[in-house]
Amino acid sequence: MLQVIQSPSKYIQGPNALKEIGKYGQLLAKSYLVIADDVVMKITGAVIEDSLKQANIQGHFERFGGECSKKEIQRLGDVLKSNHCQGVIGVGGGKALDTAKAIAYYNKVPVLIVPTIASNDAPTSALSVIYTEQGAFEEYLMYPTNPDMVFMDTVIIAKAPVRLFVAGMGDALSTYFEGRACLEARATTMAGGQSTLAAMHLARLCYETLLEEGYKAKLAVEIGVATPAVDRIVEANTYLSGIGFESSGLAGAHAIHNGFTILEECHHMYHGEKVAFGTLSQLVLENAATEEIETVLGFCEQVGLPITLAQIGVQDDDRLQEKIMAVAKASCAEGETIHNMPFKVTPDKVYAAILTANQLGKAWLEQK
Repeated sequence: MLQVIQSPSKYIQGPNALKEIGKYGQLLAKSYLVIADDVVMKITGAVIEDSLKQANIQGHFERFGGECSKKEIQRLGDVLKSNHCQGVIGVGGGKALDTAKAIAYYNKVPVLIVPTIASNDAPTSALSVIYTEQGAFEEYLMYPTNPDMVFMDTVIIAKAPVRLFVAGMGDALSTYFEGRACLEARATTMAGGQSTLAAMHLARLCYETLLEEGYKAKLAVEIGVATPAVDRIVEANTYLSGIGFESSGLAGAHAIHNGFTILEECHHMYHGEKVAFGTLSQLVLENAATEEIETVLGFCEQVGLPITLAQIGVQDDDRLQEKIMAVAKASCAEGETIHNMPFKVTPDKVYAAILTANQLGKAWLEQK
């Protein structure tokens, strides 16, 4: 099987990076449809408009309705065509960015992605999650290429809620461990081939950056400022983790996250928070070294990521075993990425790993 690595054509990051969107955007188009919800438009609209004008680019600004649905994609695509826009700029959270990617794909125009949070690694990826108009998951839409450009303005991101920033670290935490498992199993990655040296080194760098910079960055974001540590964690959460998950592969951690989505009591948790506990569970599943598990436990506790079932909303009641077995079965569903682990995985093994991870987390907290 071939080895494959993929990434955005350009990744631009730093303080006030958004002020340069016209400079870079003019390389691809002379007119853009800009989509964002009302809150994000108030924060970023004037900066984008001024930057586009300075580059002699026309911008048509349109409100994003809030759901990445086929109807909203069609509506905004019609706006793009009626205003003769040659590209799309998506600004905000995951659903706005996914919608922008879809509009660009269906209309064969370039797309510029502008996240205002660093809560996951989706901005760089070649896919969108499509929902119904009521917000229920419908399907994944896979693209032949990644976004043309991704802009990460660290001044804006540093002012977002710290919990979202930390959740991004939880998502990024799994990247190296899942990639390592896929490499050993010679599994097919999201990029459609086997991992490369570059992808695995980026995944490893992602993990090392979290350990070195994560706590410092969290403290800075708590007071809304951008520091060198924040810059490095934004890159880890977004670019290093993004390339890592697509080109090194997903395995146990994300599958276990998906399993927990069947429990209503976990619905208030962010994606990266559940992935962090899934990472700990994967390490137990593969019987990782005690030192490695303790490093992950210490990091999670320090930055505020969950390491027990109670911390992700699962209470220790008389239905606990039943609920965790249901999670384990969902994690092992046909087509789930847990089957990229380098050994046969069964619901019984996942059930045992989750409960043991919970015990490890409780013991870690009790000794503090």
